[in-house]
Amino acid sequence: MKWQTKITVNQSEYTYIDLVKLAAQFSADLHRLPYTIRVLLESVARHQDDEITEAYLPYLANWSPVAPEGVVPFKPERVVLQDFTGVPAVVDLAAMRDAIVSLGGDAAAINPEIPVTLVVDHSVQVDCAGTPQAVAFNTEREFERNQERYQFLKWAQQSFANFEVVPPETGIIHQVNIESLSDVILQKQIGEDIYLFPDTLQGTDSHTTMINGLGVLGWGVGGIEAEAAILGEPSFFPTPEVIGVRFVHEMPAGTTATDLALKVTEVLRLEKVVGKFVEYFGPGYSQLSLADRATLANMAPEYGATCGFCPIDQETLNYLATTGRPAALITLVEAYAKANHLFYDAQQSPEYSKVITIDLAEIQPALAGPKRPQDRILLPAVGTDFDDSVTAAVGPKGFGLTADEWDKEALVLWPDTTERLTTGDLVLAAITSCTNTSNPFVMLSAGLLAKNAVEKGLVVPKYVKTSLAPGSQIVTTYLQNSGLMPYLEKLGFYLVGYGCTTCIGNSGPLETPVAEAIEAENLLVASVLSGNRNFEGRIHPQIKANYLASPPLVVAYAIAGTIRKDLTTEPLAIVDGAPVYLADIWPTNEEVNAYVQTYVGPEAFRAAYAHLFDANERWNAIDTTASAVYDWQEESTYIAHPPYFHTLSKELPQQGALNDLKVLAKLGDSVTTDHISPAGSIGLDSSAGKFLTDRGVAYREFNSFGSRRGNHHIMMRGTFGNIRLQNQLVPGSTGSVTHYFPTGETLSIFDASMQYQEAGDSCIILAGKDYGMGSSRDWAAKGTQLLGIKVVLAESFERIHRSNLVMMGVIPLEYVSGQTAASLGLDGSESFFVALPEEPQVGQRIEVTAKRSDGTALTFPTRLRFDAPADIRYWKNQGILPMVIRKKIAETGGALHV
Repeated sequence: MKWQTKITVNQSEYTYIDLVKLAAQFSADLHRLPYTIRVLLESVARHQDDEITEAYLPYLANWSPVAPEGVVPFKPERVVLQDFTGVPAVVDLAAMRDAIVSLGGDAAAINPEIPVTLVVDHSVQVDCAGTPQAVAFNTEREFERNQERYQFLKWAQQSFANFEVVPPETGIIHQVNIESLSDVILQKQIGEDIYLFPDTLQGTDSHTTMINGLGVLGWGVGGIEAEAAILGEPSFFPTPEVIGVRFVHEMPAGTTATDLALKVTEVLRLEKVVGKFVEYFGPGYSQLSLADRATLANMAPEYGATCGFCPIDQETLNYLATTGRPAALITLVEAYAKANHLFYDAQQSPEYSKVITIDLAEIQPALAGPKRPQDRILLPAVGTDFDDSVTAAVGPKGFGLTADEWDKEALVLWPDTTERLTTGDLVLAAITSCTNTSNPFVMLSAGLLAKNAVEKGLVVPKYVKTSLAPGSQIVTTYLQNSGLMPYLEKLGFYLVGYGCTTCIGNSGPLETPVAEAIEAENLLVASVLSGNRNFEGRIHPQIKANYLASPPLVVAYAIAGTIRKDLTTEPLAIVDGAPVYLADIWPTNEEVNAYVQTYVGPEAFRAAYAHLFDANERWNAIDTTASAVYDWQEESTYIAHPPYFHTLSKELPQQGALNDLKVLAKLGDSVTTDHISPAGSIGLDSSAGKFLTDRGVAYREFNSFGSRRGNHHIMMRGTFGNIRLQNQLVPGSTGSVTHYFPTGETLSIFDASMQYQEAGDSCIILAGKDYGMGSSRDWAAKGTQLLGIKVVLAESFERIHRSNLVMMGVIPLEYVSGQTAASLGLDGSESFFVALPEEPQVGQRIEVTAKRSDGTALTFPTRLRFDAPADIRYWKNQGILPMVIRKKIAETGGALHV
């Protein structure tokens, strides 16, 4: 291998790709390259083979900030999965084994070629909260609901090489990843040498980006792309622009990393960084703790970037020590990063596509909402902002109600008392999600605020459902050791489990009297959570206004009991006739830092992670047998053999004509993967609910869409099934309904799709800006394909969803600049004809003709969002997974073309 250099660390000799040598070959100056580009350059150089050739290197070595050229073939070193997206990925791998055997191949050809770790963190639901028994109850229900899924994962753990599972009750994937799984710099035997190289990864959760806080390049992908990476396929993406975010000064007292993350999210969304890398630097960079950086990196999907990278520096090394990593590893990380110019140099700034300066001294306490994480609201304005949203037009900042809504109230009829619930009251307060529970400063701030609140006699109203769901067991360890946990519990914030819970929509039911009061008056109520997502319909079906906030502010709003107060001027409550204000209970930075220094250290981390894979006795007791192929159970409503490979042949398929496409849905801007592929509860009267009822599943056992992603029958019926989806084909409607043009009926989207397919018709989706923003849900693309949708025509796509569509053989088209469905006069009643050539080209213009019912037609140009030559190969194979199967058969002696 060329460009290598030797280094001796800890009395051992290692080899590595020398980036200075590599850059010199192309007459390039390494120091002008952003750190992320350096990592990509090293990866491409080290993975040279028949497909990843030296021809790709000049585009990275001579990277152009203004107009990057070329395509990056990227092979991550690891893949991480969470169980919601991991189960369908493993289902696909099992089905691929069946397919390859049916075509005469060897099942063992389908095996992970790089390390894969699946963390079970998305399945625990907050069925019980506010009591000491909550965690035990929720965990028991989790295992009852998910026994089939967990048995399947246990089979996979035993039957696939390079595949390990972190069981339930351990932590959230991203927090476990940053606190334990990543070594930052990896080593591997290649020939006779032991090579050192940067850890890189892809994950089936969009918040995989959190690992960038540790100086590790990684991002979220759909399960389909992750499966390809697992099987040794590179992903191809255009050489990215890199936006430099320059921090200056220090954050003021009373602010948190959450406030900074919300500010960055607001700024970068306006800068339109979708598909771009973000890299942090500047004199203020060193002022941020690694936990603060992790919070920023975690929110990259919310600001739309592929990643938010924090280069390795002394703080990285300090964090590795704090989290109990071995001293030898820390020495290795420092030696390699410095030798290969991957260690942050404050004296030498790289060139960036654009530099955005953020003054840390100007950060102020804030929330985001009521429907999107980029809609930041400064703390004093939260109440008035909510009031404005009540009557604002329906949209990200409006509910479209009348002024009468402000005066609404409902009675909560408890067995022993009655409470009054009004518009804007808070019915759910959750300390949850990887974003903030990985940050000891904000978690201990919440504990100290709770302590101060309890000592002043403050309580939380009974109608507020409170919960604490940390991202790892280390959080409860330091909260208990510091003596702060009892104060949180006194306010109702009992441990409910280790998982995403409320942030992923597993918030569980509200107390029956509260739910009935809201339902009776159709009351507009609120939630506050320390999460990263608050999209419509995600948090709880009865709560329409949802706000993101730091953990201490979650506690404060729980005490206030309403979102309509100005917590900077109005008292949280009156105790014994005296007002108690937020400023009276907010802990000082010095106080919080003293707790961090005392209670957060390596011994606690080592203890928390000593038995990462085998500590859960319920998991250990699951009995399975390893086998080459999976024994599918026909009666299972959780795990089903997917239909993608039923008609697979060794030869490339003939692509059908894209003629007479019917519009299945016409959608507006900011349609998220939560709208397309909901993860929350399954409605009794929904298409998926009826499917389960017909198979004898009781409503109590429906579980969530996220937990049932291993069964395509349910997920097809849930696609476009979000209760807040607004399909413009049925004006004024919400939910999974559409206009079925052949009869003029209003049908469920699933039923209309089935009728179109039975008639031999294919479908198209029309959409606005940022289509597919949010979570990296493969089912948003899988369901789209199974509903017979051949094309999605949008104003713009979010990165991951565009990629997922292509990998499922669905064609993404974009209107050309300045054109929209509205400007072209498209109302969705038209039939569409797409003039896609047999040999399409990357990014080419494609003519689309819309034929109206009166016989007139409109032809207009669109841009084909095949962004790399690999996308064309995927389309020709009708998806990346059929392509991989054909490649594996070819490698074992079959002859075919991909």
